[in-house]
Formats: sequence, C-alpha cells, structure tokens
Amino acid sequence: MSEIALPPRANPDLVGHSEAEQTLRAAFGSSRLHHAWLITGPEGIGKATLSFRFARHILAGGNGDEPAGIDLFGGAPAAAPATRGLGIDPNHPVFRKIASGGHPDLVTVERSLSDDGEKRQSEIVVDDVRRMSEFFRLTPAAGSHRVAVIDAADELNRNAASALLKTLEEPTPGAVILLVAHRPGRLLATVRSRCRILSLKALAETDVRLLLGRYCPHLGPEEAAEIARLADGSIGRAIGYAQAGGLELGRELFALLSALPALPVSRLHAFADRVQRNEAAFRIVIELLAGWLARLVLALSGAAPPPTPTVATTDPRPWLAARDQVERLASLNDFANLDRKQVMMGAMFAVEAAARR
Repeated sequence: MSEIALPPRANPDLVGHSEAEQTLRAAFGSSRLHHAWLITGPEGIGKATLSFRFARHILAGGNGDEPAGIDLFGGAPAAAPATRGLGIDPNHPVFRKIASGGHPDLVTVERSLSDDGEKRQSEIVVDDVRRMSEFFRLTPAAGSHRVAVIDAADELNRNAASALLKTLEEPTPGAVILLVAHRPGRLLATVRSRCRILSLKALAETDVRLLLGRYCPHLGPEEAAEIARLADGSIGRAIGYAQAGGLELGRELFALLSALPALPVSRLHAFADRVQRNEAAFRIVIELLAGWLARLVLALSGAAPPPTPTVATTDPRPWLAARDQVERLASLNDFANLDRKQVMMGAMFAVEAAARR
C-alpha cells in the first residue's frame, strides 16, 4: 500500500540533506543563530520540509530529538546525538502543533487563496508579509524564539519583498526567518545579502527511487528508474509525474525531439491537443522540455554528458535562447491564462528554430 506524501509541515522524513541538517543544528547550538536563512535549490527536493524540520527543532529548544535507534527508512540505527540531524518524534507536542498549523510561535507566509478560495494567488503580496511582521512584534508564547517560514520567497512581489527587507534589517530578538527559494536570483539583492545562504543539491537518483517506492509502489522498477531520471533529483516532481502520466508524456516529447531539426507537424499538433486539455500534463511537458534544453546547453558547454535525444551542433547559444523563450512562454501563460496549445506550439517552434541555426 502506498503512503501519502505529507505536506512539509507534517512530514517527519527527510532524505539526502544530512549535511544541511548538521549546519543548521550546529548554528542553533552555537547560541549565535543567524536571524534569516535563505534555503535554496531545485524545486521539490525537500527545502520546505527541511525548513519546518528546523522550525520544530528551534521551537522544541533543541531537546526534541528522535529516540536513538529510530530510522524512518528502515536502515541503520540513528547516529549518536552529536551527529544526528533535526528530526523530532512525531508524537512530540511541538511536532503535532506545527503539523496542525496551531503552534503560536510559528507563522507560514505563502501565496494566499483567491476570493473564491479555489486557487492561490500568483504571488505573495505585501499584506502577507505585514502579517508576519506583526507576528514578530509579539512575545514568544512558549519559549525564546518565534519562527516564520516563507514558501516560496521567490514568489514575493516587489512590495512584499520591500516589506520583508525592513524586517530583515531590524530583526526582533528571538526571530528566525526561513526563506525557501527555488530561484533565488529573483529576490532583491538586498534581501539575499541579509540572509545566510544554505544551498541544497538535487537528490541522488537512488534516493528518488527509494522515495518513489514508498509513495508510488505500483510502479515497476524500470518505470521508477525512468521517472527518477526524468525528475532530475526532485521527489516532488517524480511523484507528480507518476500520478499524472509523466512517463508517457516524456516518451512522446522526446520522440518528437528526436526528429529535429524538422518537427513532424501533424504529430506535434496531436501532442499539443492532448496537452491542452490537461493543465498538469501541460506543466509536466514544459518542465521536461526546459530541463532537456538546460542539459543540452550544459553538454554543449562541456559541463555535462549529452542528454537523450541529443543534437548535431556545437553552439550552445541558440539552445540557451530557446530555453529562455520556453520559460518566458510558461511564465506568460501563468499570468495571462493563454491558450495552452499555442504556448506548447510556440515552445516547440522555438526549439525547432534553434536546431536549424
């Protein structure tokens, strides 16, 4: 039976980031804890899970560690307390309160819901950040710290980022702000400069396969391995692919790309028609296309092995321009609700144009 992938605030498991855990644990134990941490890395690798894990550790006073010998993944016994991570027992009161959203000393800043309550706004707005600032003006209810998790900080609009900067410049004693960022370059440089940066790497393919076995046990070993390769070290992305037909979509996309420099128009239209009808499928295809282009640029620059399919060219510049165009189209679609088929066709034609240069 599959396990449910819990939201980060309720997830007791973290895989592949033991070094980052040790960094945070040492910082808390040093009594010189920096007031703002920018936790960066690819989307879906556990940045928010690590942030809530650290928030629990802080609000438990560093005394809520899991009992020795517990290993959530059935491996070797846990390490000695001096080298353990940040996990606390899921039955600990701090864990339960944070999981339920009821801890008085933790606030989460994220995109708020639209007026109809059905979708989230496209960005984090200034009122969301002002509520956090007001939260920090209050005395901690159950200890010496108050913690905010901003997920994700690269979704702050300019006014919200400016409001956050004021809080970072004049931190309240005991305040800790954890900023999750998939694309930290989108943040104001002044915001980044006031944070201690902790960069997480993509998960190893073996770790992604391990987690897929827990959450998607219906997958065969070969399917799980193929999805893990497509997901580029992101378990969040891998689960999404497994649930939304990403494996088949990837196979169809790469079959089309194999025909470059001339895309088969009739097959492309049929593929775009299929993608248009499903938002999840559209997002998966755009992700896969952008990821393939990124790997191709790295390969042509001599920094990585060539992806499959590959191309008979040596100049990375047209492919970098194509990747930028794909990302611009995807962003424009998010804000303007464009016709998904036209966005898909435009992205593929940008790739075709790069192949013909």
